[in-house]
Amino acid sequence: MPKQKEGKPNRYDAIILRLFEDNYREGITEFEFTRDKLESIAKILNIETPKNVGDIIYTFRYRNKFPQNICNTAKEGLEWVILGAGNARYRFIQLKLNSILPRDELITIKIPDSTPEIITAYALSDEQALLAKVRYNRLIDVFLGITAFSLQNHLRTTVESIGQIEIDEIYVGIDKNGRQFIVPVQAKGGKDKHGVVQTLQDITYCAEKFPNLICRAVSAQFMTEDRIAMFELVLQDNEIRVAEEKHYRLVPSSAISIEDLRNYAL
Repeated sequence: MPKQKEGKPNRYDAIILRLFEDNYREGITEFEFTRDKLESIAKILNIETPKNVGDIIYTFRYRNKFPQNICNTAKEGLEWVILGAGNARYRFIQLKLNSILPRDELITIKIPDSTPEIITAYALSDEQALLAKVRYNRLIDVFLGITAFSLQNHLRTTVESIGQIEIDEIYVGIDKNGRQFIVPVQAKGGKDKHGVVQTLQDITYCAEKFPNLICRAVSAQFMTEDRIAMFELVLQDNEIRVAEEKHYRLVPSSAISIEDLRNYAL
């Protein structure tokens, strides 16, 4: 039988669905599996093994929905997600359905655009462009009301209970009272979607590595090319919730009118 030549989503769907069917039993809400299980299933299905097997996990964490046959088994109000469970181990688990989407009814605040034009011209991806705009316009400072400094971007590290993670960018900050903060930032552009998985990982990492700093987890998302939604996310009752949401538009300073300034003063 020839190997399947289907596109990536179909290939990935087939592998993740077979993995789920091999492990799921009616009524269970979680199970664990190892990364090499995905390779074994690809061989069983006579599908060419992806060069980066981890991309299957990434795809269903942040980009694509699970096949409908998987979604149909979730209990009402819950959804299946994949969490890390150690080195090359993962956990399929049902968590409360909590999509993080910008609210259309919120006002948009105009911010003078400080992004160097050469950065805008050569940014290689939506995510990179978004992180650059957040950094050059000090949107972490504006949004959280602290003075923040970028510590590292694309931080790849491990958490004992989870395994390997990547944080898009991490800031340290301080406020007028001397309190110090650690701020993990996730950036979402293109087809990527916000979810509980990355925020849970970010908060867990900060608690483990920076126990004396106050963690304030932030997500940023392009709504349009010059409009950015910012979320502060917190862990409450074992759920990721939105503590605050603001929308900012980066504009030339001449585009901010006296009327705008009066409205912001209210």
